[in-house]
Amino acid sequence: MRLRKVKKADDIIASSSYFINNPSDYIGKWNELFGNNNPLYIEIGMGKGNFLKEMALKHPNINFVGIEKYSSVIVRAVQKMDEVELPNVKLICVDALLLPTIFSKEVDTIFLNFSDPWPKERHAKRRLTSDIFLNIYDKLFKDKKRIVLKTDNVKLYEYSMDQFENHNYDIKVIKYDINSMPEDNVMTEYEERFLNNNNSIHKIEAIKK
Repeated sequence: MRLRKVKKADDIIASSSYFINNPSDYIGKWNELFGNNNPLYIEIGMGKGNFLKEMALKHPNINFVGIEKYSSVIVRAVQKMDEVELPNVKLICVDALLLPTIFSKEVDTIFLNFSDPWPKERHAKRRLTSDIFLNIYDKLFKDKKRIVLKTDNVKLYEYSMDQFENHNYDIKVIKYDINSMPEDNVMTEYEERFLNNNNSIHKIEAIKK
């Protein structure tokens, strides 16, 4: 996802207390950065950061790291986080392929919210539930492996279900629309738009011990 360029985006990002410019320095010791031993949840492809912000407010005893590949996107999340005080949030700008250089056996949950479905078969390896990425995630998890995915794309949902099953995850699926949304649901910007357009949302919670 790319957004219109924000004036002085790099300065806005660099000046934020939420942004970590050197995330690889904290591999294996994110608990030290946060100053506690609370669970660590990461969102890969956090967009404008609404989901991350609301989750952090709702769960102050969980540490959250938001991950985006493009500075043109992460600047929006930085601006959103700067509106509040959230000691349990950090943001990093990095390609998900590099995550093993940033986290090592310390992540408890990974969120994949409305990831790019990469619909063409030749691009399947770019999907965030491809073999490449599921093998990467194995290196990040502390103990139990938990991935929570939301998508309105049926083909990505079906592909991800097959992928999770092939990697020996136990799977729980919830399908909902604007009239049957779970009470505890925290929405992304995309999700709100999709629901208002009467799209159905597929949520997968995949767990492997």
